[in-house]
Amino acid sequence: MRLVIKYGGTSISTAKDIKTITKNLHSLSKKNQTIVVCSAMSGTTDDLIGISESIKKENKSKGEQLASKIINRHKQLAKQLIKKSDIQKKLLKKLDQDFTELLALIDGMVLLGEVTPRSMDYLISFGERLSIKLISSALNDLGKKSIPLTGKEAGIVTDSNFGESKPLMDTTRLRTSKVIDTLFSKKTIPVVGGFAGADQHGHVTTFGRGGSDYSATIIGSSIKADEIWLMSDVDGLMTADPKIVKNAKLIKEVSYVEAIEMALFGAKQIHPRTFEPLLTKKIPMKIRNSFNVKNEGTLVSSSPSKTVKNTVKCVSYVKNNGLIDIRGGSMVGNPGTAAKIFETLARAGINVMMISQNPSESSITIVVKNTDLDKATSSLEMELLGKIIKRLEVTTDVSIIALIGSGMRGTIGVASKVFTAIQKNKVNVSMITQGSSELNLAFVVKNSDANSAVRALHNAFTLDKIH
Repeated sequence: MRLVIKYGGTSISTAKDIKTITKNLHSLSKKNQTIVVCSAMSGTTDDLIGISESIKKENKSKGEQLASKIINRHKQLAKQLIKKSDIQKKLLKKLDQDFTELLALIDGMVLLGEVTPRSMDYLISFGERLSIKLISSALNDLGKKSIPLTGKEAGIVTDSNFGESKPLMDTTRLRTSKVIDTLFSKKTIPVVGGFAGADQHGHVTTFGRGGSDYSATIIGSSIKADEIWLMSDVDGLMTADPKIVKNAKLIKEVSYVEAIEMALFGAKQIHPRTFEPLLTKKIPMKIRNSFNVKNEGTLVSSSPSKTVKNTVKCVSYVKNNGLIDIRGGSMVGNPGTAAKIFETLARAGINVMMISQNPSESSITIVVKNTDLDKATSSLEMELLGKIIKRLEVTTDVSIIALIGSGMRGTIGVASKVFTAIQKNKVNVSMITQGSSELNLAFVVKNSDANSAVRALHNAFTLDKIH
């Protein structure tokens, strides 16, 4: 089989963990053509973002301290991990070169006195550049041929939208398949840095948080992989967050559309665009646990078997959002009101997570992340208050609770079951939406009520009995 296996940062953060996964890869690669895609080690991307924050505050020494912390952590791991001295020496030398380049970049950013989206992408791509060298050298240490490749070296070409770039799939397919096929013919395992590619001018770009999953599916689609595995520290997609619901169960199988909904609503390990490259190619994907390989995890496919058509598959939630109720008499029967509101928010770069409009059109309610709330209200006030909007009411600290499952379509009584369960737990609902696809039913409650709402629904739909 052609396998693309992606490891999240939590799977590669200690020497013991890296040894576990490289042994696993060693045995898998005997029978399969394997490509590895890696995230940065846990905490590294946050430290790199910390460097950019200290540059903004003109605190160069803090930035350099963080850079040393990152490199020393990787060097320490290299020494614990690699037994063969020639491989270890080569790896340490490469890490030193990266450190020199990182310091030069910090210098340049300090001299310019600004952090641009382009320099930011270059900076945060270092996390993956370092982790792939460790994993690849660990495979060499086990006697396997392997080389590390950045997204750019692997042939991923994107647009120049730094921080949120999209791949140019046709060019990427041509380049990536050529690079990977050459390595496969030499029986070499490519270890590719996730999360980043490069635009046509060769500047490093990133896909945004969670982008390593996206890299894995872009590569998988380009080389016509048989399966893509996303490995993390969880067994797969769960019926609810096990931290909140003790008896949450693993979901064995979901469709792409359900998985996309789960990605948007709080199954935080997945970049929402991850599934795009797979839809046309219909490549099955598994979400599995790096340390529990006996467990097959969750299979995501274009058409799951009939036995798994549960009405509801999971209850997920997104905490810490803000709700803005936009009211105004002149909104009634005035075409283009909603367009103006969303245009204003789009210009401010704000992602609206949920929308509800009452039929009289006298109010529109939207939900945005807490962190975007100030920006959203001030841009609406400045541009539209007193014109088409009479007043804004803001509620902070709310959670979106979403029920997801394609079996809800056409099933009578789902909504009444939901709100009966919620009412019994004395939870007040401040907004409801259901998409016409009926794949998900979402509503908004206070943050403090979120956990009990999730538990109530998990029980009401007996999701612990899911097979």
